[in-house]
Amino acid sequence: MLPQNETGPIGVFDSGYGGLTILHEFRKQLPRYDYIYLGDNARAPYGSRSFDVVYEFTLQAVTKLFEMGCHLVILGCNTASAKALRSIQQNNLPALDPQRRVLGVIRPTAEAIGQITRNHHVGLLATEGTILSQSYDMELHKLYPDLEVTGVACPMWVHLVENNQTETPGADYFVRLRLEQLMQADPQIDTIILGCTHYPLLLPLIRKHLDSRIGIVSQGDYVAKSLKVYLQKHPEMDGRCSKGGTCRYYTTENPAKFQDNASIFLKEPVMARHIELE
Repeated sequence: MLPQNETGPIGVFDSGYGGLTILHEFRKQLPRYDYIYLGDNARAPYGSRSFDVVYEFTLQAVTKLFEMGCHLVILGCNTASAKALRSIQQNNLPALDPQRRVLGVIRPTAEAIGQITRNHHVGLLATEGTILSQSYDMELHKLYPDLEVTGVACPMWVHLVENNQTETPGADYFVRLRLEQLMQADPQIDTIILGCTHYPLLLPLIRKHLDSRIGIVSQGDYVAKSLKVYLQKHPEMDGRCSKGGTCRYYTTENPAKFQDNASIFLKEPVMARHIELE
């Protein structure tokens, strides 16, 4: 039985650390709210896992956050948003609690693109799982049918970020390699979506190897603005979200390891607790 407390924190879930870039923007733009961050770091990365496994793991995390009092959960993970969000919304929420909500990061990003691209040629850099799911392609074409979308998987980028290797020659090589691959596939691209929440930490390298006229869409700002609009349009959900300005961190990995790595993303120390998902 899920707790039916009147208010609770907003839950933010990611398979690893990238969702911290989303959480950072939430706390910057919506500082009054309480948050819980849950990272399934012990089983990360999700990018190359099957749809069924990502769905199972994500559902476990969502259920846990509901049990911890969250009425609203944001999947701050592109892979989970691509492979699990729709199934959870359609198949699980009615049974778990039809009053609770789970939202992702792909739709808000897609909605922003129409106001950014000038020639409707858009590039997507993401994990293999997000590229194969074609979730961005589908969302973008629902909103803007005439967009040309070209995607390239960047399998090494998450590892570079999580191992604090963003300023190494290896990172420079792998970033340049994937950008060249993307621009060769469509030289007309004028806007690139960073379709993984880890990738903003590679922004200096990405900008170094791109024409300055090409726009780069980093998700955090757009997802946070979308959440703000969502809460304004749904006052009943806003009323269920507690507002004490707090944030708690949970990880399925070693808390000390999480704290060290989280500081790379947040540029501030955090305290984390271990949690089991099943």
